[in-house]
Amino acid sequence: MIKLLANDGIDASAEQSLTAAGITVLTQKIPQEDLVEFIQKENIIALTVRSATQVRQDLIDKCPSLKVIARGGVGMDNIDVQYAIAKGLHVIYTPAASSQSVAELVFAHLTGAVRFLPLSNREMPTRGNTEFAALKKQFSAGTELKGKKLGIVGFGRIGQAVAKIGLGLGMEILPVDENISELNLTLDIIGTKSPVIISLKTFSLSEVLPQADVITFHVPGGCIIDSPEIAKMKKGVILINTARGGVINEEALLQGLNEGIIAQAGLDVFVNEPKPDARLLSHPKISLTPHIGAATEEAQMRIGHELAAKLLEVLTPHLSHS
Repeated sequence: MIKLLANDGIDASAEQSLTAAGITVLTQKIPQEDLVEFIQKENIIALTVRSATQVRQDLIDKCPSLKVIARGGVGMDNIDVQYAIAKGLHVIYTPAASSQSVAELVFAHLTGAVRFLPLSNREMPTRGNTEFAALKKQFSAGTELKGKKLGIVGFGRIGQAVAKIGLGLGMEILPVDENISELNLTLDIIGTKSPVIISLKTFSLSEVLPQADVITFHVPGGCIIDSPEIAKMKKGVILINTARGGVINEEALLQGLNEGIIAQAGLDVFVNEPKPDARLLSHPKISLTPHIGAATEEAQMRIGHELAAKLLEVLTPHLSHS
């Protein structure tokens, strides 16, 4: 019998596909501190995780039954990937499934920021009945996105999905990616007979910092933005981070916001998840979401389908011997 532990959940259709193939899918959430013991006791062959569960060297070493580690999503920073591969494990992830959902969240933060929606939604319940005119004046200096320069740091699948939405809004796209010099984007527009091809060249980060009106980040990790980079930015810039906590140094971000270099920020990820810095959570110029970039029904269904297909491909040989 092949047992798979979906420790951070799995789409129902994916569970059905795996079960139909003869795989026992366990969906209970096992606390991190109990995970090794559970895998050993249940003789788990495949472990699927999202961003919550950590799969480090000690777990890999203590769980010889494991043959497959699968990540439902893009980021792999919660898994010691190279160590697992060196130990002969299969490591699977779903890089394409959540791109559109993350890209749309970027613009949820961004469109809210340029019209002051986060702060307006805080103020209206308490002041809307008594200070409506004052609030109208306070939030009447919004800006349009059309014609603004959008810096996209990391121009993989998510970055390209962001670019397509930005192009649709009439923004100028400034991609930053050291692995790409130029790229053709294909835009499938409903109602047109053929796709529209847009050619883009990439820029260095140093070129983008002083001219971008908005900068959004789509890299796997590392500190990309600190105080020296913020000092080079165009005054009034908006920063969006849906990638990983720490891509923007949080202390430097707060300083940049308080000094007025950064007009607003949108954060879906934080250094100290699940307990973000309280100063970020209470800052009036930050739009906040709790790491939900891929958390749409459509993305989770695509992740489930892709994950199930890849798992079946790897596990099928084991099924014939079980």
